[in-house]
Amino acid sequence: MAGPISMSLGSFAFSAHGFSYTDVSRSLDTSWASVEVVDRFEALQWTGPKSETIGIRGVLFPLEFGGEASLEGLRAAAIAGEPLMLVTLDGGIFGMQVITGINEDRAFINRYGQPAKNAWRIDLRRFEESGSLTPGLSLTGLF
Repeated sequence: MAGPISMSLGSFAFSAHGFSYTDVSRSLDTSWASVEVVDRFEALQWTGPKSETIGIRGVLFPLEFGGEASLEGLRAAAIAGEPLMLVTLDGGIFGMQVITGINEDRAFINRYGQPAKNAWRIDLRRFEESGSLTPGLSLTGLF
C-alpha cells in the first residue's frame, strides 16, 4: 500500500503511504568577499555559491504502513558516503546529494520494542565532483 510516488532520492521512493514525507526545506549559501575601497563603503565581489542544503522531514507508522526498510537503506547509503540523485514528480531535479545526517524520534514503543511512530529528518547537501579547473585553464592565466 505505497500509493503515488512524489519524490525519490536515488532508488528510495517517497510515497503517499509507508515511506512518506511531510516537509521539505531548502537553503542556498553564496559567498561575497568584502573589498576595502578608499572614501566609500566596502565593495562586494561575488565569489560563487558555497553550498546548498535540503532537509526532508516525515513520519513513519511502521506497524501500519511500513517504511522502516527505506529509512535503513538511506542510513546505509549515508554510512557508505554514496551520492544520490534527488528528483521530484513535478519535474524538479536537484542533482546529486549526499546525506549529512539522519535523525529519528521513535515513540509509542510496544512490548516487542517496536515503535508505532517514527518522526525522522534527513539532511542533504549538494554534491559536486571535486576536480581540477576547466581543461586548458590555469590559475596563472587568470591573473
